[in-house]
Amino acid sequence: MFLTISTTGTHERPATDLGFLLHKHPDKAQAFSTSHGTAHVLYPEASAERCTAALLLEIDPVTLVRRGKGKGKGRGGAPDAVLAQYVNDRPYAASSLLAVALSTVFKSALRGVCAARPERAAEPLPLRIEVPAVPARGGAELVRALFGPLGWTTVDVRPVVLDETFPAWGDSRYVQLVLEGELRLVDALRQLYVLLPVLDDAKHYWVAPDEVEKLLRAGEGWLAGHPERQLITNRYLKRRWSLTREATERLELVRLAEADDIGVEAIDNAVDDPAPDDEESGTAEKTEKTVSLADQRREAILTALRDAGAASVLDLGCGQGQLVQALLKDVRFGKVVGVDVSVRALTVAARRLKTERMSERQAERVALIQGSLTYTDKRLKGYDAAVLSEVIEHLDLPRLPALEYAVFGTARPATVVVTTPNVEYNVRWETLPAGHVRHRDHRFEWTRAEFRAWADAVAARHGYAVRYVPVGPDDPEVGPPTQMAVFTIAATDTKKEEKAA
Repeated sequence: MFLTISTTGTHERPATDLGFLLHKHPDKAQAFSTSHGTAHVLYPEASAERCTAALLLEIDPVTLVRRGKGKGKGRGGAPDAVLAQYVNDRPYAASSLLAVALSTVFKSALRGVCAARPERAAEPLPLRIEVPAVPARGGAELVRALFGPLGWTTVDVRPVVLDETFPAWGDSRYVQLVLEGELRLVDALRQLYVLLPVLDDAKHYWVAPDEVEKLLRAGEGWLAGHPERQLITNRYLKRRWSLTREATERLELVRLAEADDIGVEAIDNAVDDPAPDDEESGTAEKTEKTVSLADQRREAILTALRDAGAASVLDLGCGQGQLVQALLKDVRFGKVVGVDVSVRALTVAARRLKTERMSERQAERVALIQGSLTYTDKRLKGYDAAVLSEVIEHLDLPRLPALEYAVFGTARPATVVVTTPNVEYNVRWETLPAGHVRHRDHRFEWTRAEFRAWADAVAARHGYAVRYVPVGPDDPEVGPPTQMAVFTIAATDTKKEEKAA
């Protein structure tokens, strides 16, 4: 089982930087143990102009059988001769075994981490990837359909004949695959990690629930919008219905979020609600010369949480993690969890928080998880408080009841803080054209009366009391730029819950 990764370069930017990106020295041949054999990494060529890294996986068929795969069965689950357990295509054709070897041998490269050449890891490289034998259930057309939309300029797929001496026998189900194009190395490796098992359509190991997370991580940035997303998900998860459904729902949410930049720009408290056509020149809220409205909003939220005595806090729709960062600076908040639908936003938040360099004690205080706020999620139960800061206006109005039930009805923290723009204040923004909302992704913006009507109804339905706090300058005519509601479980409702417990 074999593949090669090649790139070209110059003396100023040598191709041998590939060794840094893969964390494997070009002057060495290295061997690594995997669960089903030995993986070798070597460099057939390594110069400033051209460098090629080869991954060779030697499969031990006896070990494969002893681990329970193929006993009495051939590929696809059909009965087969005993000899087929030991004599099969596993040592030769790229499959899920090679994908596992990729993740084992090039673990850091799959995360896009390269301390020695961080600028090279972040930029596209001229890549050529060759895999001599790929099992392709679906034929050459499926291979092109899977790799074609991913940015490769060349997807060369050549069927392998069953026997060159008898061409009349036709083609086998294997193809030779060559990919050429300018991509980041991490993107190329992640695509191979997902799509090789998909093409093989016969994973060699049990698909556990954590495979959904692996798929989402490896598919970040390309899988959510892929035309063959459903086929990829089905095959990667071995058609396990519950896992496929979960992955499909989460990928659809990511697709919608990336289409609208929800969670990255829209649900980002640092954006400061820019006027739709004036994002580069400045924002409406920058008229506050001393303290930005975003800072005032965060401080108002922190004050409400401190007054409530909250020790564990959910930041729902955390975006790039500004509020999470502020919460972690206060030791009174012992547990802080940021939740967002966008994997990209959570990645940015992790960088902002420097989670990889946190002390063990600090790391125990924070978690970043992907999730949709319109679905019930048992992970969100048991927290003292939850924050929805500049979030609700990014949802279509028909979806608000789902968010309401998920947060107030199911997660049910003792305190919920909600902030949203006050549309009446928009007339005070000189840069905001009349009739426009503050951000192009806002589905609505409420007056003070509309917000209070919604909040009062939510509180009544779910047993909360609610109070209102102005954020920013409270204009005597149009009110504050941001309106905030602080929900707390009513005393009578608390007694009922304690009695039921």
